[in-house]
Amino acid sequence: MRYVGLVCALVAVGAMAGCEANRSKKTASPAPVSGTFGDDLAFLKAHTDVLVLSSGPAQVAVVPAYQGRVMTSSADGAAGASFGWINRELIASGETGPHMNAFGGEDRFWMGPEGGQFAIFFAKGKEFKFEDWQTPAVIDTEPFDVTSKSATEATFKKTTQLTNYSGTTFNLQIDRAVRLLDAKAMTAALGVEVPASVKAVAYETDNKITNTGTEAWKKETGLLSIWILGMFIPSDATTIVIPFQAGADSELGPKVNDAYFGKVPADRLIVKDDVLFFSGDGKYRSKIGLSPARAKSVAGSYDAAGKVLTLVQYTKPAGATDYVNSMWEMQEAPYAGDVVNSYNDGPATPGAKPMGPFYELETSSPAAALKPGESLSHVHRTFHLQGAEADLDKIAQALLGVSLEEIKTAL
Repeated sequence: MRYVGLVCALVAVGAMAGCEANRSKKTASPAPVSGTFGDDLAFLKAHTDVLVLSSGPAQVAVVPAYQGRVMTSSADGAAGASFGWINRELIASGETGPHMNAFGGEDRFWMGPEGGQFAIFFAKGKEFKFEDWQTPAVIDTEPFDVTSKSATEATFKKTTQLTNYSGTTFNLQIDRAVRLLDAKAMTAALGVEVPASVKAVAYETDNKITNTGTEAWKKETGLLSIWILGMFIPSDATTIVIPFQAGADSELGPKVNDAYFGKVPADRLIVKDDVLFFSGDGKYRSKIGLSPARAKSVAGSYDAAGKVLTLVQYTKPAGATDYVNSMWEMQEAPYAGDVVNSYNDGPATPGAKPMGPFYELETSSPAAALKPGESLSHVHRTFHLQGAEADLDKIAQALLGVSLEEIKTAL
């Protein structure tokens, strides 16, 4: 979720006032639907086709009808914890609605920009308000075509056309692969050994867009980006951790953008010299983002109750500075967007029902200035590690630069 993302009629009902009135961490919110991977898999299979990738106890559920989306995963087979948030109510209804259909899922393919003069979520001449906001069908309700399937990998393809707010039309092909990573690949990606005693599931999505038209995509008329969002089950013991480049604001800009829905309260966001801690409790609607000058290629979260360390890695090309801006306004800097985002769900107004609740870890590709036939790719990896804190602590320190004790006591 960049500026509004998965929210209902938030702009119309005064989201900022809701955030101020709902500041307390003790705000009540409904308990998330939780259970085993087997429970969630059975539910999904009752409503849609599901591709299951597996290697021993590591399993991933992928739904072609939801754009090849990774809905959930397990590090311990059918009886293991299900890590992805799934919108059971919406899926079970069999209905789709306007604006957006939040089916859930740990890794979904989206594209940007959402708002601004080059927006693909607003038609030309419309106002930047919720009533006019519409997620393109190709990343909302249209299925992706399955092009291959093996025990550990599934690939998808979609040919489509998008028109932005300024009237520029993009002809493109989307290619997406969901790939389960074995222990060797996981170790290579993390750069640290994962002990055999730690239960683990790791996968990556390799996402590519290709300009299939006859005209080059130019900054002056708008560019697209790949945007991957993961929705996870929150808890009072979950803290999001994002390391970033240290340095003076005068050289690198602000450490974090924390004003998407009103400034995040100090008890929910702690920003240090090179790392931040953000609440993932699903009780207070808030959002943060990091610029290309600040963002590193990793983010994560730790659920101290379940002893689950979640890590996200992504492609961050060296020297890339142009990232699409998704703010709902005519923008002075349309390519000054964020690279990494995190969202914590919660009621939009006091007493309102939250969308989930869930929390999100999101990454984006640079803006795609593609000539005809050229492509841009963005790889997004997700790791769920569950085990003894002594084992997980070493991994957290190596990847996030902080200990589990620092994470647990930060907020």
